[in-house]
Amino acid sequence: MSSSILTQLVNLLGAVLLMLAFAMISQRRILTLIHLFTMQGATLALATAVVGYATDQHHLYLSAGLTVVLKVLLIPYLLHRVIDRLDIRWDVETLINIPTTMLIGIGVVIFAFNLAIPISQLSSALASGTLGIALACVLLSFLMMIARAKAVPQVIGFLAMENGLFFAATSATYGMPMVVELGIALDVLIGVLILGVFMFQIREQFDSLDIRHLEKLKED
Repeated sequence: MSSSILTQLVNLLGAVLLMLAFAMISQRRILTLIHLFTMQGATLALATAVVGYATDQHHLYLSAGLTVVLKVLLIPYLLHRVIDRLDIRWDVETLINIPTTMLIGIGVVIFAFNLAIPISQLSSALASGTLGIALACVLLSFLMMIARAKAVPQVIGFLAMENGLFFAATSATYGMPMVVELGIALDVLIGVLILGVFMFQIREQFDSLDIRHLEKLKED
């Protein structure tokens, strides 16, 4: 398979990641949000495997496998357990309404692509043009964390942000050293477990997952 076809395939997978990020910021149903995150993880794993095949970087296959185990199987399973235990299905109240969030998201994507253009021109990587997509995914995930009032969508936004960073590292520099990738994977998993405990504590104290209740702690 020629390198041009592989480059186009990586670009296509990057576009899928970006569309999934847009779908996530517009989604209020938490179960669907988890499904979108799972699809994003699967797309990221496939993109990593394609870059590994195109560049003959065998460690990227292990990275792709690790992504499948963590972000397609384990973390979605833990998130499903959390929402079942907390009995939550919808994030009805958002800090910013969905149409406004989408308009801001379009502006964020334009900003990300313009910011990445000079950097991409200096890179000789297989799919250096995907740097703008990766940066847009990171910023959209950050926007989702800002715009949501509930803790669970914020956790998913944090995990999606890490997906964007990983895609940038894979497409622009052919991945990070394996020790670093394993360390980051462990940190993400521990972070999810800690945030799960944190969400249970919020629910127990305030009978709600609205993070604005934490302001009461300052007043006390």
